[in-house]
Amino acid sequence: MPSRYETFDTSRLTLRPLAERESLVDISDVLEAGQADEPFEHDALDVLAERIVRSRGDGGGAVVLMMGAHVIKDGLSRYVIDLMRRGLVDVVAMNGAGIIHDYELALIGATSESVARYIREGRFGLWAETGRLNDVVAAAADDGLGLGEAVGKEIAEGDYPHRDVSIFAAGYELGIPVTVHVGIGYDIIHAHPNFNASAFGAASGRDFLIFARCIEKLEGGVLLCYGSAVMAPEVYLKALSMARNVAAGEGGQIKNFTTAVFDLMALPEDLTTTPPDTEPAYYYRPFKTILVRTVADGGESFYIRGGHRATMPALHKQIIARL
Repeated sequence: MPSRYETFDTSRLTLRPLAERESLVDISDVLEAGQADEPFEHDALDVLAERIVRSRGDGGGAVVLMMGAHVIKDGLSRYVIDLMRRGLVDVVAMNGAGIIHDYELALIGATSESVARYIREGRFGLWAETGRLNDVVAAAADDGLGLGEAVGKEIAEGDYPHRDVSIFAAGYELGIPVTVHVGIGYDIIHAHPNFNASAFGAASGRDFLIFARCIEKLEGGVLLCYGSAVMAPEVYLKALSMARNVAAGEGGQIKNFTTAVFDLMALPEDLTTTPPDTEPAYYYRPFKTILVRTVADGGESFYIRGGHRATMPALHKQIIARL
């Protein structure tokens, strides 16, 4: 039987062109790979760079990069793409905002908006061109593609003046999965009249299985979490449980690997023990999931505190120096 409750009629919405929006991030803000913007040092960067490069050898494990969309908004797409082109990343995982900022940059060379301004006017997120992503995803579901793969194909093969800064296009061209893990209602394009929840669920569900398959290869590898406080730890936790379940049944193991979290939170000095649930740090999921629980049986973890525009170029520099 159908729901008893009234739903919002999205056909009543008015969408405006992106040309009318004041964007906060411009293509000129995107750094070239190797263009260090801010000096940054941390002892853990040496260890991480060494292990990432070492994982490329025989018997090495996967290198997994999980990231929030601020990595793109901070102008670091070319750093991610450079690592992908060098064969140093096996999978990139993002939340739903990742496809929006990547797509807009590729399309118009600008992205991001003032929530404070546009929410007052009822225009936040309701930009016509960005909503075309919904049509891309709907077609992906019909074609059996993952969400990230579909967006990458669209940008790589379509008329996008700035496709060179698209992580998704690079992934599609290189055959490296860039997965997208969405929550319905989280992203601006979910508010558009052409949003198809079933299509998004199917495409993102496929991406989750693609990601889980990559986690099966994490033994001896490295997992990096850049600024994702909810998506990354939660998706990784379930995928790792699935991978360990299968490995145990086949006489294998996934426990000797390295994890690192890059973020701005001030954490306790002891990163080896989950804090009690009376402490605020307990509810910061990357701490208990990525830094403690999942490496407790043989892995090692690091926390690097700092802005992405400082920490990612610094890690990239250390990696390139070892190649």
